Amino acid sequence: MKSEGGDNEQLRTARILIVDDEPGMRHFLVQTLRPLCATVDEAPDVETAGKLLSLKQYDVMVLDNIMPGQKGLDWLKTQREKGGITDIIMITAYADLQTAIEAMRAGVSDFLVKPFRSSQILNALRRSLDFAKLKRENFLLKRELNVASTGHRRRKLVGKSAIISDVRDTLERVAPLTTPILITGACGSGKEVAARHLHSHSGRDNAPFVSIQCGAIPPDMIEFELFGHAAGAFPGAQSEREGLLASASGGTVFLDDVSELNASAQTALLRVLEDGTIRPIGTSRDVQLDIRFVISTAKSLPQAVADGLFREDLLFRINVVEISMPTLKERGTDLLDLAELFQNEISAALNLPRLEMPSTVRSAMLRYEWPGNIRELHNFIERALIFGRYPIDTLKLPDPNGKITSLEETERREILRALDVLDGNRSEAARQLGVSRKTIDRKCAAWGI
Repeated sequence: MKSEGGDNEQLRTARILIVDDEPGMRHFLVQTLRPLCATVDEAPDVETAGKLLSLKQYDVMVLDNIMPGQKGLDWLKTQREKGGITDIIMITAYADLQTAIEAMRAGVSDFLVKPFRSSQILNALRRSLDFAKLKRENFLLKRELNVASTGHRRRKLVGKSAIISDVRDTLERVAPLTTPILITGACGSGKEVAARHLHSHSGRDNAPFVSIQCGAIPPDMIEFELFGHAAGAFPGAQSEREGLLASASGGTVFLDDVSELNASAQTALLRVLEDGTIRPIGTSRDVQLDIRFVISTAKSLPQAVADGLFREDLLFRINVVEISMPTLKERGTDLLDLAELFQNEISAALNLPRLEMPSTVRSAMLRYEWPGNIRELHNFIERALIFGRYPIDTLKLPDPNGKITSLEETERREILRALDVLDGNRSEAARQLGVSRKTIDRKCAAWGI
């Protein structure tokens, strides 16, 4: 059973619209709800309610049925046709079975008969908010289970390197703001994990985090998925559906591979960023959003603009704060920490025994370039656990006859190569390299091996 504090916490963020022609009833509802809810607006008739709905988005509307002019149920049916209507609690002093049936058919979520006590309306609101939250969470959870891996759901960046520490500090600095964030970097470098790290340090961490892979949605369906649609908006759309942007209400939307959006979707996204509204496809009502955008790309957006593939004004709008994710190779010994983390996660998920990571394997991993970045490392560890050995023969190690590198990098490479050739024998490696064993131990400790 929920505590009263937990119930009131849920009401604290609720936006309520009261539509009733009786001043006394409106006064009673406003006095009951305003101390507990974020927003409580009132309307004496359906015309005023319609104007308010065009300006704001509400979580629940408390609607009287019998009013001068148009009945609440008749008005509700016309609003449903426009789309984007909120959840409804119907109140009436003239209740009968037929009215209740018509109300349910019109999509009313609860039905109260006047007069009622304050506890009854509060309980009805809680039920409505609970159902809406569970429905949204169920939709998002099913979607995330279908598209996300364990790594994608990680909520913080792992690693102690200076370069990733700088990224982490920047993310936490901008986390409380509503400013759009652009995260750039190569494929597999951890852009989504960075976005989740930002979300977890924002004031929105109790609200949804919705990850949208722009390149995975067919171009002709992207606007339906993002903005939602009315029933019959396209063949097979038998009912209205809330879009992914609206489902993130109060939270964070992560748009991955934003360069994959077509021209129409780019225009619509620009409008959302500028005025915070969307219009579900097939409806005539704008929906006000409260979401934070984090946007990523592995491609050069300025080049996409030059090629005529991306809107320049949209680039200016999203590129307020740009955070560049380093490649795995640039993160140094962070890859060893990530390898251990992946081994723990994968061995538990697949019920496979862990593998010891000898010095020779660590050396080979540090010498490899990892062009696929963190995603490639994850796959490497998974293959190792499945086959019971590290497939270091699949790693194309750098050619020693390649380009000239710094003395520090050359020293690191040669020490690691010597340890690799000598199966981790540090004393023999020190002898052949002409340095002391203490030097080898000190360098290996600094590199995490």
